[in-house]
Amino acid sequence: MKRDYLLFLLFTLVVLVAPLAFEGGYLLNVLVFMGINTMLAVALNLLLGFAGQISLGHAAFFGLGAYISGVLTANHGVNPWVALPIAALSVGVIAFLLGFPILKLKGHYLAMATLGFGIIVFIVFNETVEITGGPSGLTGIPTMKIGAMEFQGEMKSYYLIWGFTLLTMLLSINLDHSRIGRALRAIHDSEVASRVMGVNARFLKVQVFTLSAVISAVAGSLYAHTMTFVSPSSFGFNFSVELVTMVIIGGLGSIFGSFLGAALLTFLPELLRVVQDYDIVVYGLLLIVMTMYMPKGLAGGVASLARLLRPAKKRTVDHAQG
Repeated sequence: MKRDYLLFLLFTLVVLVAPLAFEGGYLLNVLVFMGINTMLAVALNLLLGFAGQISLGHAAFFGLGAYISGVLTANHGVNPWVALPIAALSVGVIAFLLGFPILKLKGHYLAMATLGFGIIVFIVFNETVEITGGPSGLTGIPTMKIGAMEFQGEMKSYYLIWGFTLLTMLLSINLDHSRIGRALRAIHDSEVASRVMGVNARFLKVQVFTLSAVISAVAGSLYAHTMTFVSPSSFGFNFSVELVTMVIIGGLGSIFGSFLGAALLTFLPELLRVVQDYDIVVYGLLLIVMTMYMPKGLAGGVASLARLLRPAKKRTVDHAQG
């Protein structure tokens, strides 16, 4: 437990000083998107990695957060800091009501149901032209500001996004080490056994589904006010697959693994621009390779490497104690 908090403190220090290595521009902008993707990967990992419930429609919650916040501010003049919690609360209510029937399903049936929800939301974004702008997107979304300070430009956007991302990671670490976190992992291992031990598995799954959706909505709202423009193409099926890929590659059930997966898949498209029409194929190949050769993801691989690099004497003592 203490190790996770020390690692989080070290990670926070790195995040705070990272922009000093750049003079703004392209790379810093990529780091901004990495923060948003990390929030989304952590949110999905709570559901998939902790509770063992797969979702292929999480891009829908991300999109709902972006559009609700964007429409309220661009079309109705609502303050972005007011629109953000409204978007999060609205998506939370939708997820809570959706969670009860949909989480009765298991395995590929659950995956197909969440995929269907994502497709429905995507169609709504495209067809409600009067509200969302349709395929052309929604413009005129204001940036967030505190007093006279406006979060505009790469540097200010970076600290805004990563401030929320660090809070999300800290919340998730606390949840992991709580009684609820242990109950979620019990559900992941065996839902039947967890019920025998007195865990209200059904309600707990709905709760974590709702929390995951709320975090995704917050990320969507931040995305909208950072980009000042949103369009349906950003919230389609491909992005849901990308999120699942981030979680699995980073490491199921690992908060810092979510960051590793998000970092890799944020930079990877920049390296694959020459084959951008086949990026979904690359993600599929990555999933196959990681599942076969590194089933615990990048986080598990880093942990294994750290054990190998420890002094031989220390490893011998640990082995003897085990």
